[in-house]
This record gives sequence, structure tokens and C-alpha cells, in this order.
Amino acid sequence: MSESYNVIVVGAGMAGLCAALEAAQTGAKVLVLEKERAIGGSSLLSGRFMAFAGTDLQDNTGIADSSELLIADMLEVGQGKNEKKLVEAYGEHQYETYQWLVENGVEFEAVRAASGHSVPRGHTINPLQALTSLYDQALQTGNVSFELESAAKRLRKGSDGRISVVIYEKDGLEYTAKAEQGVILTCGGFSKSEAMLESFAPQLHAALRIGGKGNVGDGIKLAWEHGAWVRDLPYLQGTYGFHPTASGEKKSQAHVFYKGAIIVNKKGKRFVNESISYKLIGTEALKQEDTVSYQIWDQGIMNESVPGDALYDFENLYSLGLIEKAQTIEELANLINIPPESLLETITKYNNEIQSGSEKEFGRKTLTHTFGVPKQIIKAPFYAMVTTVAMLATYAGLAVNENAQVLNPFNEPIDGLYAAGEIAGGFHGAGYMTGSSLGKAAIFGRIAAQKALSISVFH
Repeated sequence: MSESYNVIVVGAGMAGLCAALEAAQTGAKVLVLEKERAIGGSSLLSGRFMAFAGTDLQDNTGIADSSELLIADMLEVGQGKNEKKLVEAYGEHQYETYQWLVENGVEFEAVRAASGHSVPRGHTINPLQALTSLYDQALQTGNVSFELESAAKRLRKGSDGRISVVIYEKDGLEYTAKAEQGVILTCGGFSKSEAMLESFAPQLHAALRIGGKGNVGDGIKLAWEHGAWVRDLPYLQGTYGFHPTASGEKKSQAHVFYKGAIIVNKKGKRFVNESISYKLIGTEALKQEDTVSYQIWDQGIMNESVPGDALYDFENLYSLGLIEKAQTIEELANLINIPPESLLETITKYNNEIQSGSEKEFGRKTLTHTFGVPKQIIKAPFYAMVTTVAMLATYAGLAVNENAQVLNPFNEPIDGLYAAGEIAGGFHGAGYMTGSSLGKAAIFGRIAAQKALSISVFH
């Protein structure tokens, strides 16, 4: 006989934990199914940023930001391909979600500018600390049961036509559980499914695979069986900034280009405006010879290394032997095996144009999006990191509305089914703002729980 719950959450990353805790705090009885041995999923591999606006951390450092500016940036970065109602829902609920996370023990350490930011709004967390806090809070409610190493296999409709039954497998045995008020899918994307990547993003065949090991698209298939539509597959892109030795356990990632570095190919030539989204940079980088490129910078930029930061701890990568250092541009070029005269010409031209205030070749005017002023590369020693593209997260998936309800091809909600986090498409569009992935996971995880519980009362 199936055990009954108010809500069943499939996946225990950021979105799943926020959904479970939000539901449990209303007194709902919640089951969380997680197929891995531990909670966290790909949220543990994140770049540590959450995009929020108008917070105390921003106020304390004199940063003026707002939900309206955040929304405008997201729509611009997404090139208008995002579902506006989803972005507006993010803007509407982002501040209260920030406060809710703080109230539930999530520690925000600093605010930094990153991809797509008009002003610094990347609120940094330690993912393990954040996820553990949410997990502990959920347990303390007494309303949440976690079943680890339990893989959801199929969803079934009840006699009323709603999605309400989850069939799952644990220790080789099959179980069923009933959700009286909603099933919430928060089980990630498909960055580790070679079959799905080959079907939907063959252009990324050369990208490293660094997503969470459980991200094989099984949640999308669960919903597909019941008529779910999908969004944003044409905009699947890799993430630029990884050293070729990077892996899920060892990310070896640096965005020195957002601090002023330039990016060149094996011929020593720039090929992109370094201030645009690292997703779009990745698309251009994969077109270069051997899909290899290099970040090039000087000591002035190296001095901006941030100890412990996932994207800006350049000194740590240097200590690991992943960054080359030389006293001259020519010597640096020889170390990375690109033509010295070509690299010198590229940097000289770039420096001259930056000094004149107009970088003509690719139109770089900022460090990232509309924030920051580009810098000359003139202060020895000079540095280089061979850099490639990784498939870290798919950012495309199930069509959802602003209530986190999964939609069919006719834009109608599939009764009883919700989705949040990486599994949901339509939010990012053609680009990506740093911090919006974890941000949307938390925001829409909470929305999914709220709507499942409130909608069912009037069903």
C-alpha cells in the first residue's frame, strides 16, 4: 500500500531542499526522493553565486541595485528569448527569498560582479554550508522524510486525472508513494547524458562533462511521458573558463577575463568581446582550432585574485601549476606555444585601443556586461591559462509557468506536476546571468511548494 504525503519532491539539490523546507514549514508532510547517496546534486558544483538585488550586503558596500534592474539585465542577457513572466516572478520574489535563506541559516559571504551584472550582485555562498543548513532545517520541522539512493522511475495519475503517484526504486525493490497535493521535480538536467546531448546539442561534443553525475535527464523523461513540453533546447551552451584538466571534483575554473584579461586562440588572435556572457564566449571558443584558447593577463590583474573564490582565485590555480608566468609577452607566448609576434601584436593593439577609450575590433567597453572599465595588459610578469569549455549545466528543460507548473504543448498546466531548478526551461533564454541558476532554484522551489499546497485546496 502506498504511503501518502502532501507533497513529493524528486531531487535534493537547492531547488528540492527549498521546496521541501517551504512546504514543511506550512505543516505539510513531505517526501524527498534523492537517487544519489548524499544530498546536493549539481548545486554542490556551482560557482557559489546567487543573484539577488537590494540586499543588506549590497547596501553595506554602497551598491545600488533593484529588482527592476535585475529583471532588465536578465532579459537583455537572454536576448529576449526568456519567458518574461518567469523572469518577472524571479524579480518579484528574489528579495524575500534572500531573507528566507538567511533566516534558515544560509550564510552569504560577499557580493561580486560577474557575467551579466550591471552592478555587483553575485552573493557568494559555500554550497555545502547552504545546502546542509536547508537540509537540517527541513529535518527539524519533523515533517520531511528523506529517502536517499531512491530513484524515481515513473509518475502515474490518480483517479482524478492528476499526477499523484511516484514509483521509485530503492535497494533493488520497487515502491510507490502518493502525493495528495503535488509532485515537484527538482532533479536536474542532462549534462551527463551523452544520448540526450548528442540529440539536442551535438555542437557541444568537444566540451568537458562536469555536471552532477545524476544529471542524466531522467526527470525530464518522467514528465515527457505525461505530455510535458520543453523550452530553450536551441540555446544549449557550454560554460567557458575551465582548465582542460577540470572535472566534477576539481573544477579548476577562472574568469580572469571579467577582471580584464583578454582571450586569444592558438594563433594569438582575439576572437570575442570578453565582457559578454561566458556562455556566448564558450560558443565562440568551440569554433577555434582544437577548441583551445588562452586567457592572457598581467600582474595588475593578477593582484585582483580573491582567495577561496570559485571564479577569481587565480593565485590558487597558479600554485597548482595550471597558470603559466613569464617576464615578457614573447616568453609567455613560447611557453604556451603560440606565435610570439602575433601575441605581441594583439596585446599592443588592444592596449593602444583601451588607452584611447575605444576597443574597435570586438567593441569591448566594460569588464562584464555593463560593469567595470577594461585595463591595459602592461605590468610584468604576464600570465596565461589554457582554457576550454565545459558542459556544466543544461539550462534547458521542461516548460513551466510562473507558478512552477509543468506545461503541455498547448501551454496548459499538467495537473499536479511542478518543476524547479535546472530541470526547468524558459528562464534563461539565449544567455545566462551568473547567480541566476541557484537563484531560480531557490525561488521557484519555494513557489512550487506554495502553489502545490494552495492550488490543491481549491482543486
